[in-house]
Amino acid sequence: MASKLEQLVQTYVNEFENNLKMKVDKDLLTKVAKGLGPSIYNNDASKVSGSDSKELDTVKNNFLIKKLGLKNDSKLDDAINEVMVKMGTSNRNKYRAMVYYLLVVKFNKQSIYN
Repeated sequence: MASKLEQLVQTYVNEFENNLKMKVDKDLLTKVAKGLGPSIYNNDASKVSGSDSKELDTVKNNFLIKKLGLKNDSKLDDAINEVMVKMGTSNRNKYRAMVYYLLVVKFNKQSIYN
């Protein structure tokens, strides 16, 4: 029987492969999902609203700056925008773990999860 985490990671992998047509590093995706703690099990907290500027600021400040240690500049906003577009602006299931995974890969910060 797969754990709740494993089930969620499989949902993300399916979403990447079937809807976004992207290959994904399941090991890294699992580590990113684990790093999000209990928020991934909460229906609201587990998703990112691409149209909510407050939400996007949270992604930038709490994840990109605090967790990944990036400098606050326009590149961060551009990267977040790029990920939102990549995931589909009309897609209502922008899972936080997937958004963060794409940002980790974009900024080449996989080493944080080793």
